[in-house]
Amino acid sequence: MKELNSTTDPIGQNLIKLISNVCFSVFVFAVLIFTVIAITYQPPDPWESSRTLTRVFTQVENATFQTDSSVLKTGEDVATSPVAAPPNASVVPITESVIEKSEDKMSNLSLKSGGCEDMTAVNCSDPRVLIAIERFNLKFFKSIVFLEYRSPVNGSRPDECDVAWRFRNKKEKSWRRYRDFRRFRIGYGENCTYKVLNARGWHSGINARRPRNRVNVTKSGGVAKLAPPFRDDEINDTIPVLGSDASFRKGKYLYYSRGGDYCKGMNHYLWSFLCALGEAQYLNRTFVMDLSICLAATYSGKNKDEEGKDFRFYFDFEHLKEVASIVEEGEFLRDWKKWDKTHKKKIPVRKVATHKVTPLQLRKDKSTIIQRQFDAPEPENYWYRVCEGEAAKYIQRPWHTLWKSKRLMNIVSEISGRMDWDFDAVHVVRGEKAQNKEMWPHLDADTSPDSLVAKLQGMIQPWRNLYVATNEPFYNYFDKLRSHYKVHLLDDYKELWGNTSEWYNETRLLNGGRPVDFDGYMRVEVDTEVLYRAKTRVETFHNLTMSTMVYYCNLYQFKASNKVGN
Repeated sequence: MKELNSTTDPIGQNLIKLISNVCFSVFVFAVLIFTVIAITYQPPDPWESSRTLTRVFTQVENATFQTDSSVLKTGEDVATSPVAAPPNASVVPITESVIEKSEDKMSNLSLKSGGCEDMTAVNCSDPRVLIAIERFNLKFFKSIVFLEYRSPVNGSRPDECDVAWRFRNKKEKSWRRYRDFRRFRIGYGENCTYKVLNARGWHSGINARRPRNRVNVTKSGGVAKLAPPFRDDEINDTIPVLGSDASFRKGKYLYYSRGGDYCKGMNHYLWSFLCALGEAQYLNRTFVMDLSICLAATYSGKNKDEEGKDFRFYFDFEHLKEVASIVEEGEFLRDWKKWDKTHKKKIPVRKVATHKVTPLQLRKDKSTIIQRQFDAPEPENYWYRVCEGEAAKYIQRPWHTLWKSKRLMNIVSEISGRMDWDFDAVHVVRGEKAQNKEMWPHLDADTSPDSLVAKLQGMIQPWRNLYVATNEPFYNYFDKLRSHYKVHLLDDYKELWGNTSEWYNETRLLNGGRPVDFDGYMRVEVDTEVLYRAKTRVETFHNLTMSTMVYYCNLYQFKASNKVGN
């Protein structure tokens, strides 16, 4: 009996060991597969399109909009294809085929009969100089669409030419044009043809800069100065005028009184504003628009809400009034008051006291003015409540109407141009999120200076231009990256909104002569757009932190469970 046990026991033990090893191997393999999936999986960006943007927001009815406030997208960002330019702005892009056609037209022209050796100076007015520059630009600035060139002019040396052009960035979906002017050193190639030897940096060709409108700015002491002497003459954000009494009376208007959305975050404001504009379009009415925005305390350097900010500081009012039927509130109220003073018959007004009266119920209303009032306590007084429930089936938010301010986009182009449009970017989300260990447990550690260096070295080549878009308040936080990359932060470009800048000058005019602070909203807009123009873009919650899936799960759970407004 002992012999039998002695022979069977080892077999049983070996069998148990074998089963244990197999189970353990399966477990290790499963963990390995799960780990690979967790590392490589990138959930879809909830801001990738207007459709998903709508879906994310509408998952919650009484949302408080706790979205990533360090990224702010508008209509030109969520558009799936470039927006068509208006007829008066359409320009044929400069391509290789366009250049070849220009060459064919001048095929009979020749250089000086004496040959290249007799040329001590470049004739910048020769059309072939411009062709050489156009070819050079197409080769080296592949992210740019060149729209039109001005004739080259002499630079500071005999072999230099300055050239100005209009362009747009391929990653921007709007039709807006920007300007650059650079200095090129010109030499000669085979058969005495012109070639570009090198090009200087952004806005270096000062002789080709076209004089624009001069704007006088007066100090409080009464001494006049120019700061600076130019302004963007393509911006037209003047307030439209209704016209005669008859045209006012014939119009149909939708007028929203101020509600609880005032002084909320920018995402909240946009969601509500586009709901109101969408209802106006559904009712085929002109929307009465209040250009005054309240800056939420989170974006204010004064740590308190700031009223009286102009919509045009942040968004493109010119584009909005071209694609939507709007009238400015002050202009509308003046005409309304004037009508009631000069006519016995008052303007027909339908006052709507609750958001529960749906747009569908107002579709056939004949009143000249439909005035929605938002006097209930929060969250019943949010504008976007009008677009909830059944209304969501037929009200479409017109995201295409909302673009970022052209003045801010000029700053974006300036920053990108100074890096010659050849840069990478990392979006580092910190601030309050980094301190919230419950919702973002790994964020602080994974965005620490040492972690950033370690992770970016595997994603971006050394000594590339690296733009850091961030809400981290400490400038020197990213100093360790400077040992590996040419680091650029928004604060490196303070002169672009300083008191000698074009932006400062023009916003001051909009603000009645009072200086405008470059606030947190503006910083987010500029950071976001520079980030989008990078060749390689590294995102915090896609690439840097271990909590990618936790972040999105918590975000959606938070939205789905939150039923009370701020």
